[in-house]
Amino acid sequence: MPDRIVILGGGTGGTIAANRLRRSLPEGRADIVVVDRDDAHVYQPGLLFVPFGMAAPSRLVRSRARQLLRGVELVRHAVDAVDLGAGTVALDDGSTLGYDVLVVATGAALLFEETEGLTGPGWRRTVHTFYDMEGAAALAGALARFDAGHLVVDVVDMPIKCPVAPLEFLFLADWWLQRRGVRDRVRLTFATPLDGAFTKAVCNRELSGLLAKKGIEVVTELNTATVDGESGRLISYDGREVPFDLAVVVPLHGGASYVARSPGLGDPLGFVPTDPATLQSRAHPNVFVIGDAADLAASKAGSVAHFEGEIVAHNIVRLLAGEPLDARFDGHANCFIESGFGKALLIDFNDEVEPVPGHFPGPVGLPLLRESRLNHMGKLAFEQLYWHALLPGRSIPGVPSHMPTAGKRLAAAALAAGS
Repeated sequence: MPDRIVILGGGTGGTIAANRLRRSLPEGRADIVVVDRDDAHVYQPGLLFVPFGMAAPSRLVRSRARQLLRGVELVRHAVDAVDLGAGTVALDDGSTLGYDVLVVATGAALLFEETEGLTGPGWRRTVHTFYDMEGAAALAGALARFDAGHLVVDVVDMPIKCPVAPLEFLFLADWWLQRRGVRDRVRLTFATPLDGAFTKAVCNRELSGLLAKKGIEVVTELNTATVDGESGRLISYDGREVPFDLAVVVPLHGGASYVARSPGLGDPLGFVPTDPATLQSRAHPNVFVIGDAADLAASKAGSVAHFEGEIVAHNIVRLLAGEPLDARFDGHANCFIESGFGKALLIDFNDEVEPVPGHFPGPVGLPLLRESRLNHMGKLAFEQLYWHALLPGRSIPGVPSHMPTAGKRLAAAALAAGS
């Protein structure tokens, strides 16, 4: 009788895991079931472009079922809870699914209600977000009407999906406002709970320099307690205030709600404690975690889920064969950072090596940590790569799951970071 692999979540991580497992396991060896509440797979990197009219919302959504390889079943229900002891998943219609292996791939949830006033007076008028489809579309309308005043991008707390996206928004806003001829009438500010624009020294220096060059102010260590949409104020826990005419807020993130209803599965924030190397859950040996659902230090970004997919699939195959897990994840992440005016930067890093200059994926390749039109073209081309290579679970030649060091100026970066 075939084993049953149940994958909770049909987003980036869940789809990649399902398709890689389908490719790795002989036909008839396992039944693979993906569970998600709907059939709408959203290309999340595209949400950044919606407010600036660079992407149509309808173009970013495709059927979840059509992204899964033949032989992978999609069950359209929300998850109510997981019973680790019984090896079952309870669904919102009262039914249950048994599993031999469980993959948690339900990502990170946007917790708007956790910040006082965020969805109160001013919501969708002077207070917006671009981190979901509805918010990105509403923000497009607000930006079209905005030609003077103070625009603030505020990150409530970390971790968040795609940590560089708020900076990308500001870079694109600077470009977009200049194109409209109103940049000199708009003050741009980045408010962050961090002590700098980015967490890594060399990259922070580059991004902070870009912000300064573009005349974008940075307010650091701001932990937003209240969003007052009526009077236009962000109020931090230490009493500091940042006024705004238009606020673009990245809300608090947490794990999926069912995690809290599943004893032993998650931490207080709803993320799932995970072995950073094998991606096996610390809760139970037949549970694995991929993507934003994990409590790992690795960046919550789509590229991470892609690189993790190879590790998860390999280790599940070995688990089913009764063999020890041997694949190891190093925290590899990379990301294009739109900087406006048809240019972008590229960063590539892991748990041990921060973003550094050089080229990716080798000595001849895309420039790292430097603005270029080539990187902007790569950012735009990534959408097709996403739909036709990453989601189907294909390996990309020259781009391994572990971070390549060839082409990186590691020694120079180490000196720069220590200076």
